[in-house]
Amino acid sequence: MKRAVLETLTLWAGLLLCGGLALLLLSLNPGRRWMGSQTGETDFLPQIKGVTDLAGKMLRPRPQLDPQGAMEHADVSPFGVNVFLEQEVEPTKRERAVQLAAQAGFKWLRQEFPWEDIEVHGKGDFEDRRHEPARSSWEKYDHIVDLASQYNMNLIVRISNPPAWSRAEGNEAGSYAPPDSYQDFADFAGAIADRYRGRVQFYQLWNEPNIYPEWGNFPIDPEAYVELLKVGAEAIRAVDPDAVIIAGALAATVDLDGTTVPGRSFSDLLFLQRMYDAGAASYFDVMATQGYGLWSGPTDRRMHPRVMNFGRPQYIRDLMVANGDGHKPIWISEMNWNAAPSDVEPRYGRVSLEEQSRNLPLAYGRIIDDWPWLGVANVWYLKRATDLWERNRQPEAYFRLLAPDFTPQPVYESVKAFIASVGSQD
Repeated sequence: MKRAVLETLTLWAGLLLCGGLALLLLSLNPGRRWMGSQTGETDFLPQIKGVTDLAGKMLRPRPQLDPQGAMEHADVSPFGVNVFLEQEVEPTKRERAVQLAAQAGFKWLRQEFPWEDIEVHGKGDFEDRRHEPARSSWEKYDHIVDLASQYNMNLIVRISNPPAWSRAEGNEAGSYAPPDSYQDFADFAGAIADRYRGRVQFYQLWNEPNIYPEWGNFPIDPEAYVELLKVGAEAIRAVDPDAVIIAGALAATVDLDGTTVPGRSFSDLLFLQRMYDAGAASYFDVMATQGYGLWSGPTDRRMHPRVMNFGRPQYIRDLMVANGDGHKPIWISEMNWNAAPSDVEPRYGRVSLEEQSRNLPLAYGRIIDDWPWLGVANVWYLKRATDLWERNRQPEAYFRLLAPDFTPQPVYESVKAFIASVGSQD
């Protein structure tokens, strides 16, 4: 009996000694670098937890990514950036923003063409009478299209934000809520495609339809979104057969009650499966998702359906392959890490300016090296026209590459250097 107890104690002592030695080795610089490369964590204890999470990953089915599947719109330059050019009052500032994006090496501009800002006062009314003198509401969007062409950049035109007149409840239904008549949306999408045929090819229909408040104050409705996508895609393709339709970017969330409770969100993975079940595959050429790193870095290899990290697009890809849609790529609509100061709520995680400037090139490197099924990845975002977000201490302000006065942030310089080092990959 005593011998058995002694052997047990010896075994435990050996295990503890081995564990202690393992922790010691991991705590040294090579071990820390390896853990960081696998978990995306920079601090020691989160790295240790991350390694245990990776061990748990072995017990779950691996996403089926079908990396050999032939696809269109994947072999393109991955370097895109979100811009708010419509908010710049002065045309010279619009041009300066595009010029700085081009100088950084970006090849894509993701720009919203807000429905409420173009068909402002009523159906078929494209005159802007919100100021004197009245002018064509197309004027600044024509300029944006001209600038993209001038600087040899591709536009991803996001169509969203219906005007209040398109809903009986107006903005009481939520300023982003879908219109009462989806045909109104289709007519507007068709009008954009008709005006810019031959100059704009890529259209994204809606943004984040699976989360509040992007579907207004209504419960999230995948089937309704598919109907909106269908009529919009058909209207665009009717006037421009060469148009490429991008699905609304899905936001990563694990919420499950958004389809029954107004003001809530709904899992991106369940939303996408219901899109497929409703016949969505015929109405988009490119799937879109968001690519925020949130609380860990771009090298985080952990995979769990209830964990939000940079690797989550692999689950979207897995669903696409399972639904026979592996011939289509994923594009990331928004990607970055948030460098919020210590006095700003870390709603989207928090990294230092140095970490942000390191993470974004690493993210592009992972996309280029590991994800051949992913095409464009658009950084969120180049700049805002004003410092309103900063003055209100909103964390959204600290994804920026340029300050509102065009001052480059460290991340702008690091991405510019990275793009130059690998080439633009046209």
